[in-house]
Formats: sequence, C-alpha cells, structure tokens
Amino acid sequence: MALSMKEIGSFHIGGGPVTLSGLPPRQLVLTQGMGVRAFPQDGDFETGQMYAQYIRLQAPRAKYPLLMWHGGGMTGTTWETKPDGGAGWQSWFLHAGHDVFVSDAVERGRAGWSRFPEVYPDEPHFRSKQEAWSLFRLGPPGSYATRTGHPDGQFPLDRFDQFAKQIVPRWSCNDARTQAAYDALVRTVGPSVVMTHSQSGAFGFAAALHAPDLVRAVVTIEPSGAPDPDAVDVSVVRSVPHLLVLGDHISEDPFWQAIVMRVRRYFDALRAAGGTADLLDLPTLGVRGSSHFPMMDRNSDQVAGLVQEWMQRLGLVR
Repeated sequence: MALSMKEIGSFHIGGGPVTLSGLPPRQLVLTQGMGVRAFPQDGDFETGQMYAQYIRLQAPRAKYPLLMWHGGGMTGTTWETKPDGGAGWQSWFLHAGHDVFVSDAVERGRAGWSRFPEVYPDEPHFRSKQEAWSLFRLGPPGSYATRTGHPDGQFPLDRFDQFAKQIVPRWSCNDARTQAAYDALVRTVGPSVVMTHSQSGAFGFAAALHAPDLVRAVVTIEPSGAPDPDAVDVSVVRSVPHLLVLGDHISEDPFWQAIVMRVRRYFDALRAAGGTADLLDLPTLGVRGSSHFPMMDRNSDQVAGLVQEWMQRLGLVR
C-alpha cells in the first residue's frame, strides 16, 4: 500500500554549548593530498543534542505521533529496515496510520558525540558480537562459537553479522544528558506515544513521569530498567497507559529474569495506583522464539500487530 506523506524532515534537539581550552593543537592531514596543518582543539562546541527524523502522513489514523527510541549501543536504525532486508517497524506503523519520529539519542549515530574525558567524563563501551549474541538471547548459553540459535528462534541468524554493523559506541555517563534531550523532544512534538526498547525503557518511563500531560501512552519493548516505585510518585502517570512487551527464553536467563522482576514491580505499582499497565508476554500468547529485538525478528509484523491492537483498544488509533 502506497503512503501519502505530508512531510519528511529531521532536526537536532537538546544539549547546549561547551567551551574547551588548554588543549594542544593537532598536526593533521584531513583530506587526501592536502598538506599537514595545525588544527586547534580548543573552542566552542555543542554537546548533549539528539537527532530525530520524522515522517508525517497526509491523513494519519493515529491520534498522536509515535516516538521510537532505541536501546543501548544502537541507533534509530533499530526501527528502520531489518537486517534481513525486510521492512522495519518504522514502515509498519507508518502504513498502520502513525506519524513516526525515529531518534538517534545523545552520543549515537547522527546525534554525534563529544570529546572524552574533556566533555564526557568516561570512555565509551564497545559491544562485541559475543556479548550481543548472549545478551540479546539469540541462542542458548555458550552458542556463539557455533552460531547455534534457539530451535524456535525468530531472529534471522544468517544476517547476524549484518546486524552487528549497527552496533555503535555507548557511554555510561550520559543518562542525564539523554533524559534531558528526550524530555525536550516530547515538549517539542507535543502529545505523543512513546515506544522504547531496552536501554531507552527507563528514559521513556521517566519522560512520562516528567510530562504526563504530553506522553499519552508508553509502549516498552523489553526495557532494561524501570523506576523504583518507592522513589517516585506513580500516581502521576495513572492516566498514561503502559504496555510491556516481552520476548521468549527469558526464563532461561537470570540476567533478564532480574530485569523483568524490577519492571513488573513498577507495573504492579501502576495498577495499584489505578493506572493501565498491560503485558504482552509473547510466548504465553503462543508467539514463540522472539529475541530481544522483536522488531527485527522474522515475525516482527505479527508482534507489531499485537501492539497496534492494544493501541486501538485504548482509542489511540481512529
């Protein structure tokens, strides 16, 4: 089905200026065939910004734009074309009638990053393919060496190396900058539905707590963190429906079991406060083999359809 689009564009948001001084100049050749020049490292810079690309439809059926936020060590490509070449959730939800904003968070992708330790106080973490294989539950423990996936796995393992090209450096010291940029994005876009994955789950929960009048729903795909309900006023977001989506093989992974326990505790508190906090436990629903990246799995359209049905039940889609 062809899309009738009103506007495609992008912008940077958040952050601010920083001035560096006292750094020695560097002798560099920046263009092939160009002579060596001394380039100053001091000066005024922008830092803490994030990047957002948007596609607006001529006649959206969803009441609010959908903001897609990626996980740790990733960029907005999480939501775009899948590693096997199939259409990602950006395309799926556009065809389902949503205006879509896909972000590259602070320090990632087209947001750019800043010097360290002069601006970022720590060095980046570079995720290996071994760590990604294990952390994202693409196969049983110890299966990376043989690239043996779960028998029911939905992730296209023959495209794992292609997927690994998406992995970018991440910093552990920029949560405050990142939250500030996400909050600025919500204020700029206005009333919207926030869809998060993994690391950005915590940012999405906080964004709703910070602006419950603007965040009209939170869809969180396997968040890696959640607020402590004893440390926040959960009643602030009792009018903001939340949906938690969980993939398969979590019961076999103590790391993810502990994370899910914390998120469930937050969802229990939301329900106790009178809010809507629903769960899509995919294997319980008979959707087997989903990885940590259901938006990249072979059955990604099926999972997207379940999320869309939830939004329709809540009246978020006309």
